[in-house]
This record gives sequence, C-alpha cells and structure tokens, in this order.
Amino acid sequence: MLDILPHDGDIAEIRLARPPVNALSFELLTMLRNAIEQAPRNGARGLVLSGAQGMFSAGVDVPALLQRDRAGVREYWHQFFSVGCALATSPIPAVAAITGHSPAGGAVLSLFCDYRVMAQGPFRIGLNEVQVGLVVPDCIQMALRRVVGPYRAERLMVGGTMIESEQALACGFVDELTGVDQVVTRALHWLGDLLALPSHAMLNTRELARADLRATWRDVDALPLDQFVDAYFHPQTQATLQQLVARLKAKSSG
Repeated sequence: MLDILPHDGDIAEIRLARPPVNALSFELLTMLRNAIEQAPRNGARGLVLSGAQGMFSAGVDVPALLQRDRAGVREYWHQFFSVGCALATSPIPAVAAITGHSPAGGAVLSLFCDYRVMAQGPFRIGLNEVQVGLVVPDCIQMALRRVVGPYRAERLMVGGTMIESEQALACGFVDELTGVDQVVTRALHWLGDLLALPSHAMLNTRELARADLRATWRDVDALPLDQFVDAYFHPQTQATLQQLVARLKAKSSG
C-alpha cells in the first residue's frame, strides 16, 4: 500500500500504492503517518509524497468508512487528522507530487506540504467535501486559506469545487505544472534546490513561516474531532454518502 523510495540528497519518496485509486483506508493512513514521522529519524532531509500516474489519491475510502461504528469512525478520522499533523509539524520540508486527480482527502494532504507540483492536463483537485455531505472543519479551512487566500478558499470550499490543473496553478492551489511522467522529477528538483541552501537559515526560516500551521496542527487531540464526527453522522450526510457508494458500485459493475 505504500512504497518508500530513496533518492539522492537524502530525499525519501513516499508513494501511495493502493490500486485502483489510492483510497485512504485506515491501514494506509497508519502506514503513511508512520512513514512521515520515521523519515527524518532515518536521516531523510526532505520528503516527496506521490501517487500513481493519473491518480494521486481519491481521498477517503468511503465504502469502508460506512462499515464502521461510531468508535471506528472516530478512530479513522483521528488517524486522518494525525497524518495532517505529521506533515504540518514535520521538521523537514515535503513536496506533494500530485500525479493526477486529487479530490477531498488527497487535496487536503497536499496542503500541509511545503510545495505542490501537479500533473498538467485534465486532472482535477479540490476540497469537494460539501458535495458528499461532509463539513470542512476550520483547521482544514485554514490550511487552504493560507495557500490561496480567504476569499478564494471560501468560494472553493463552500461550493465543493473541483478545478483543473491550469486553474489550480492560476489561483495558487498548486505551485507548478508539468507532464504527468515528470511530476516526481520536478518535485525532487525543487526539493534538491531547497536543501542546497544553508540548512540552519532555511530550516529556521521555514519554521517561522509555518508557525500558524504548526500552532493549529501541533496536537491532534486539540482539534474539533468530536464535532466533526457528529457532523459525519448527520442524517443528510449519511444519505449522501450512501448514494455516493451506490453510484460507485453501479459504475464498477456497469
């Protein structure tokens, strides 16, 4: 489900490898969190988070999540938020190599990285939680606000809008576009240039620049998890998610 690939310059690539769409199961989230936290302990000076060509991650594994009881749902979201914490507070810089479509949870994870390279073409990214009945909590909203600005973030999140790569670049959601087969290469190049800078100055400046993100995400247990779980169990949300799963099943069997 996860591949760890070493690269020159003490860069570790964490590649999501859960076909067909890299849906974020509880097990994958657990492995991802551990890999992010372990990388600097193993000597990595930078991280690249990547997916499969054409699909970075489809986000939350909704069919599996719907099978969980309340305690299991809370456990799942605690782990998801913990991955966000691990990226937001990581002592080393990370680049999201967005190798294709990146809705919802996939887009959220990219926001905690220092830089985002996306595949050019008809690939979409966005926080489309509203479309499936989920509330976007403020701790995630702030992560998007600091990247694209408050008004643009509001418009994107309230409408649950998915935007193509060119528009994502234009509004600052991603930093760079390149061919789908060059996304990881460009991510490694950007990270290599960053790591070539005097490390004390770069890392301390980075820590200051990300202080707002670190402050919000330093403690997963301080995040509004119970409020978020309550919203997840709202009847309208549950009905919308069940309809989504029914459509996915019909599509796969059609």
